[in-house]
Amino acid sequence: MRGRVIQINISRGGLPKTPVACAEIGPLGILGDEHRHKSHGGPDKALLLIAGEFVDALCAEGWPVFYGALGENLTTRGLDHRAWRPGQRFRTGTVLFELTTPRGPCANLNVYGEGIQKRIHDQRVRDLDPASLHWGESGFYARILEPGIVFPNDIIEAIEGVDPVV
Repeated sequence: MRGRVIQINISRGGLPKTPVACAEIGPLGILGDEHRHKSHGGPDKALLLIAGEFVDALCAEGWPVFYGALGENLTTRGLDHRAWRPGQRFRTGTVLFELTTPRGPCANLNVYGEGIQKRIHDQRVRDLDPASLHWGESGFYARILEPGIVFPNDIIEAIEGVDPVV
């Protein structure tokens, strides 16, 4: 599995996150990225990834979203979000990270329309069932295994030989 980072996003807390030219990523995520709620961030939620193709699909359905709108730190292109699993490891730039859990969308997303949470997430995702039609749509959190620097257009690829959980 191989793709590219098409946008790196941060905020002072809340939505949307806005693009930056590069990111220094440490154990708790992108330096300069802040969180308003204690349920976000921490070592197991250091990064949030969302597939750019899915953001594009939401736009085509009429949702007023854009890259960074859903609160993702890394917007990707070329990675199949339906194939993401907890325990998968990826490298981009000089950063190595491991997917931890699908993101449970919060009420803050309602700014983009009532019902968006149900559109991108369901009980099967909460139960960690990758057969859900919404698997990976709300994004995936990751922990940082090797801190480093990431730029837009960096290749992001799965590390072979690592068996994901689930």
